[in-house]
Amino acid sequence: MTSIKEFNTYGEELEKLLGLKTSPVAVKMLQKQADIPPEAVQPKKDRNYHLAQCQAFTLTRRDRETIAMLAEDNWCPAPCIAYGLIKRPDDPEWRRRETYDCFDYGKYIGILTAPLKTASFIPDVVIIYADTNQLRSLLLSMRPEERPAVGGHYFPPSCAYAVVTPMLTGEYRVVLPDPGEYARALTTEGEMMFAVPRDRLAGLVTDYKKYISESPFAHESMILRPDFPQPDFYKEIFKSWGMHTDEYKE
Repeated sequence: MTSIKEFNTYGEELEKLLGLKTSPVAVKMLQKQADIPPEAVQPKKDRNYHLAQCQAFTLTRRDRETIAMLAEDNWCPAPCIAYGLIKRPDDPEWRRRETYDCFDYGKYIGILTAPLKTASFIPDVVIIYADTNQLRSLLLSMRPEERPAVGGHYFPPSCAYAVVTPMLTGEYRVVLPDPGEYARALTTEGEMMFAVPRDRLAGLVTDYKKYISESPFAHESMILRPDFPQPDFYKEIFKSWGMHTDEYKE
């Protein structure tokens, strides 16, 4: 089993190798009060204010804070329902409209987040906030057999799809930050959320390090250049088609 120290190392490596602007977020669902580490801030208890879950993610990834969000700390209904802190409404119209995954009511008392590189706990899922270039690099580094495990969600609430869905399915999720992430939690226009289940993180980091050491696409610079230098496998394909390559253009 991967140790806390190893997860911390993965956090440092991801932040450095990808050039992330903010820390990957370690997420753990809390089953009891004793699961809350002493360094964790409980917003209502410790600071006398409430947060939306997306704001807690931001305090963790930008300000490097460990945050424990229980029902009483929340200022947005979606995570309360998605994480099973409050009963899911029985109203048929609500259920028709709100189709996101939810944990069973009462299974957890809250959610804990910390920067992956300093977290004092083993996460259930890790959320990486990345720009599209960083995200593309991560996805391209995956082995072919891992790619079917990548899914996407593009509608609110992103706090549910980035936590509940990966934990229930054991699969990766690319998630479009919802309007609350943008308006209330300072997520920038170019950021996407990439959720990685705990048991897939080690393989992802290993594959990414291999990718950046071997792939011709790992260190591309931006330039619009006709007849750009072709990677070797481009040349082989074009030659097999009887077409020009950068070795033979006449």
